[in-house]
Amino acid sequence: MAALLLTVIIGCGLVKQMGKDPRGKELTELDTLPNYKHGSFQNLTKHLDSGVKYNRFLFLHKRPKTIKPSRDLPWVKTDLKTLTAPAPVIVWFGHSSLLIKTTQGNILIDPIFSNHAGPVPGVMEAFKGTTHYHAEDMPQIDVLIISHNHYDHLDYQTLKKLKTRIKMSVVPIGVGSDLVYWGFDRKKIIELNWNRSTTLPGGLRITATPAQHKSNRTYGTADKTLWASYIIQAGQYRLFYGGDGGYGPHFKQIGQKYGPFDLALLECGQYSPNWPWTHLLLGQSAQAAVDLRAHLLQPVHWAKFVEADQPWNEPIEKLLPAAEKLGIQVNVPRIGEPYTLGDPPRQRVWWDF
Repeated sequence: MAALLLTVIIGCGLVKQMGKDPRGKELTELDTLPNYKHGSFQNLTKHLDSGVKYNRFLFLHKRPKTIKPSRDLPWVKTDLKTLTAPAPVIVWFGHSSLLIKTTQGNILIDPIFSNHAGPVPGVMEAFKGTTHYHAEDMPQIDVLIISHNHYDHLDYQTLKKLKTRIKMSVVPIGVGSDLVYWGFDRKKIIELNWNRSTTLPGGLRITATPAQHKSNRTYGTADKTLWASYIIQAGQYRLFYGGDGGYGPHFKQIGQKYGPFDLALLECGQYSPNWPWTHLLLGQSAQAAVDLRAHLLQPVHWAKFVEADQPWNEPIEKLLPAAEKLGIQVNVPRIGEPYTLGDPPRQRVWWDF
């Protein structure tokens, strides 16, 4: 039995997928950072759920029948290698995976083209209809952006396949250790702390900004690498990608310092009573967009995996009326459907089942 288990672990690349946190000199340098204290990265505010008692048996509660879609999600087949437009083109692949085509370069964000989220196949499988895009479909990537090291955002199997097609990677401080462990060239990795920027050869300017979240790839380590949201400046256009993170005053601070934004890509889903401060709750995505001074909101972090106990389409059904009340336009494309910034928002209802 032990031999069989070892074979499975090796075959799945389980150990490799766990990544590697900063060590040695890199770890020592973290102690000089203002948001790294007592051996871990810190949020701007204290845990807002410090009084919440974690329910370890929440998963035993009866889940709604609609926690997964009853049929394949609709999708659009797009040739990603021939996309052209004077304005940024955004293509969403479900959950938080995005390709943004700009005249300054191709941006790939938090790609996960495995059929599951996590190190073990068969656990947390992707919804049917969300697995039609693969690493091989991607164009040459001028910059890979990673928001944090959780398995549903930093996917070893996907990055292993994409490695030779990525010119540069921009990641939060510490996450570079994972990429180097997986064979990426350290010289092609830029690690950013919050409110730090880099300008790439093609002219793209990427700024890491705060998020209210956490990091870990094993239960034994927590917050050893940073998490971040990002500002993407491509010519005259300014986009915001929130990564994962709960609601807080940082959204308004980012909006005042860096806004307004042409588009805010904000999480909308996978909320739970067990983590009320690390993910945006119902309606909070719309308020965050207001705080950011965004002209348009596109929800991400939904429609691919079961990570919480809400009906699969509840996030979007609750977000739309909240956004309408606050006067925020919402763009909801189908998986693989390109949207060019400046066009009328995609608002066709495709999730009503």
